[in-house]
Amino acid sequence: MNLSFFIARRMARPSPENRPGVMERIAVVSVALGVAVMILALAVILGFKREVAAKMTGFAGHVAVTDVRGVGTLDAEPVVRSAHVEELIRTTEGFRAMAPYALRGGIVRTADAVEGIVLKGVDGSFDWRFFREWLTEGELPRVGDSVRTKDALLSRTLADRLRLGVGDRVEMLFVEPGELPRRDRFKVSGIYASGLEDMDGAVVLTDLRNVQRLAEWTPEKVSGYEILLDDLAGADAFAARLSDALLYDESDDTRNLVATSVMERYPNIFDWLRAHDVNGAVIVVIMLVVAFFNMASALMILVLERTRMIGLLKAFGMPDGQLRRIFLWRAAFITLRGLAWGNAAGVGLCLLQRATHLVKLDAEGYLLSEVPVALGWGWWLLLNAGFVAAIVALLVVPACVVSTVKPEETIRYE
Repeated sequence: MNLSFFIARRMARPSPENRPGVMERIAVVSVALGVAVMILALAVILGFKREVAAKMTGFAGHVAVTDVRGVGTLDAEPVVRSAHVEELIRTTEGFRAMAPYALRGGIVRTADAVEGIVLKGVDGSFDWRFFREWLTEGELPRVGDSVRTKDALLSRTLADRLRLGVGDRVEMLFVEPGELPRRDRFKVSGIYASGLEDMDGAVVLTDLRNVQRLAEWTPEKVSGYEILLDDLAGADAFAARLSDALLYDESDDTRNLVATSVMERYPNIFDWLRAHDVNGAVIVVIMLVVAFFNMASALMILVLERTRMIGLLKAFGMPDGQLRRIFLWRAAFITLRGLAWGNAAGVGLCLLQRATHLVKLDAEGYLLSEVPVALGWGWWLLLNAGFVAAIVALLVVPACVVSTVKPEETIRYE
């Protein structure tokens, strides 16, 4: 049997003579509080990144292929649909799905309000998975049918501002430089709410052919292709590979075409998300420092309370290293108790927020209308293991105080 572990376990066993002191309780509370705060911070940060990235993917795909002369603009140079280009996209490693799209900036006018919008046209190959989850009223627009429809999918934000409901007719104006405004009327087929206010306040979806007609494009012309991948993390690498393939392809169909990831097209949003990683690291470091100082204080108290025992064990021949391990095991037991309480509190609050959406956010400032949480076994286990390892490793230094205890002084008096 490990003698250090055995003695530490006997010291930790509750009894009338061995009651936990104030410093030990403070250490347990400190560890619990630190772990709970770290779990909440990481769950919220990862939740933000996951939710915002997923919503941006729903609106813009992982990668877009457009004309290089119109990247990031609404009225971009059109891309001519080509079987050769589509084959290049499909054969690029990481590809999952793609759909052509067309964009046009316009104005929605009702008797109550006027709003600027982005009319996005899609066809039958468009992945409606995200908008199907966000649909709150009505149905998705019919697109790609043999007969072109005037269905339009509006956000709850736009519908409230314009006082529109499912089945209402709405007029849209499209102004081109040097040309007379073009008008068209659409029927509201459904209303969605993604929670991403910046996009909800602008994007309206309809049939691809409606946008092509308004732009006076032939059926072969689109704004570009939206591409979905297996994982957002590979979007930049996929865009680089596809851009190289398009650049060095000798066909006229690929001239001026470039692939850009969603992170490149919306850098302000993803830079904001990356800034949260720094916040998470700062929180983890602060909680570790606070827990360490409280644990170090508790360990010093434990050592001072057990100086006579340390002197006796030294007199019996126990080396300093084994004595240090006794108090490191004792510190590990305190840390594990705090860890249990901290996990119960942190995970419990995360599950409560996930189930009730109790804590709300200002969508204009935080992009989302409620605090998202993301719980995963991987980072949760790593956080717990890393916290225990870091605390015990840092306590090696204060545990060295046992080597200063002299047996002849500690056991001289009863």
